[in-house]
Amino acid sequence: MTRFNPDCQLCPRLAGYLQDTRKKYPDYFARPVPPFGGKNPGLLIVGLAPGMHGANATGRPFTGDFAGILLYETLYKFGFANQSQSTNCNDGLKLYNCRITNAVKCVPPANKPEAAEISTCNRYLQTELAALKGGAVVLALGRIAHIAVVKAFSLQQSSYVFAHGHSHPLPKDRWLLDSYHCSRYNTQTRRLTDKMFQDIFYKVNELLNITN
Repeated sequence: MTRFNPDCQLCPRLAGYLQDTRKKYPDYFARPVPPFGGKNPGLLIVGLAPGMHGANATGRPFTGDFAGILLYETLYKFGFANQSQSTNCNDGLKLYNCRITNAVKCVPPANKPEAAEISTCNRYLQTELAALKGGAVVLALGRIAHIAVVKAFSLQQSSYVFAHGHSHPLPKDRWLLDSYHCSRYNTQTRRLTDKMFQDIFYKVNELLNITN
């Protein structure tokens, strides 16, 4: 298993893009973004990749970008966070029984990682998933995150079809739960509403045997 490497440069395109980003935005984090939260969580949230002016700038997943607004509001509502906003790494935010990571740890051009980059970065996700305790829930935000999780478990993709709100059993009594990504596009087009996202977390609590 391969632990997260903050100096990873295995993907030449992404490494070059980060180098260019550091020159253009010298105050940005602009490195592979580490996971955030508890080390032995009941809930692991897997996103796609850091946003250019969000996690890539702040160094924390879903922090400082639009996608983090709904995510952290919902985490707070359901008791997984101590506050509802995530603006920077010094804002006092704490997660409870929850950890957030990405399928790809480096910001990709146009927010679109290539298939080879997703596969290369999967070694880090494998390590994160292998460390999850029995009964844990993996919440995949979007189809790419879902595919990355299934790949990390070496499972057949055809047996794990992505669908919003669907849950899939994983080894060691763990669960994979699917949701549309809480991106600006999905929320503004109402493909994902606040209620739909909250319903996902009621399902998380149900799988974790947490009383709402």
